Amino acid sequence: CDRRFNERSGTPFNDLQFPTDIVLLAVLWRLRYKLGFRDVAELLLQRGFEVSYETIRIWEFKFAPLVSENLRAKRRGVAGHSWYLDETYIKVSGKWRYLYRAIDREGNLLDSMLSEHRDKHAARRFLRRLLDSARQKPLRMTTDKHPAYTKAIRWIVGRKVLHRQNQYLNNRMEQSHRPIKQRYYPMLGFRSFESASRFCTAFDELRNYLRARSVDDEPIPASTRREIFTRRWSALMTELAG
Repeated sequence: CDRRFNERSGTPFNDLQFPTDIVLLAVLWRLRYKLGFRDVAELLLQRGFEVSYETIRIWEFKFAPLVSENLRAKRRGVAGHSWYLDETYIKVSGKWRYLYRAIDREGNLLDSMLSEHRDKHAARRFLRRLLDSARQKPLRMTTDKHPAYTKAIRWIVGRKVLHRQNQYLNNRMEQSHRPIKQRYYPMLGFRSFESASRFCTAFDELRNYLRARSVDDEPIPASTRREIFTRRWSALMTELAG
């Protein structure tokens, strides 16, 4: 048998020319920071690795879903009893698309989904995805006054949930949109629906995982935030490489 095996055999990183940690670092840099493909290539060059920006693009295509799946599995079944749902606009190939997102009262991500349309069918798909992720039904749901939510919630979640429709009650959801907006604008939109969906999902999952949670709304010291970030980043790199 002429086959050769190494520590990456059987993993998604087999047959890659570069070390696994470098590939993961490039993908996580793209998701975490306001960096273009060329920016990431230059940062890797400073570390002694000559990588084309197109290679960075391919890595993101292949491994951003790995990040999403890993982190989504971690939070499956973890959700508060009060959910906030809303959608924001993302430009894809020159057209506006709708990024549905949901968080709980503590600001933890429940799920996100990019849709070509903003209607009852999209709302139903998102609610099914939410319930699959949360593995439980909420006691309260807060949305804006878009009529699609009312019918979708009754159809998918049921009539026992308290559905509040109030723009001001949903301000925390508007604030939750800011990070993806800030990350999206430097990119000047996405070329395809698939790339937009892939990036937005992975971005949300990574941000949620690295976010330090406060207890009883108490401020978190900067030193604690740094410690949490460093520990979780290192743990994620190890898990993904395994």
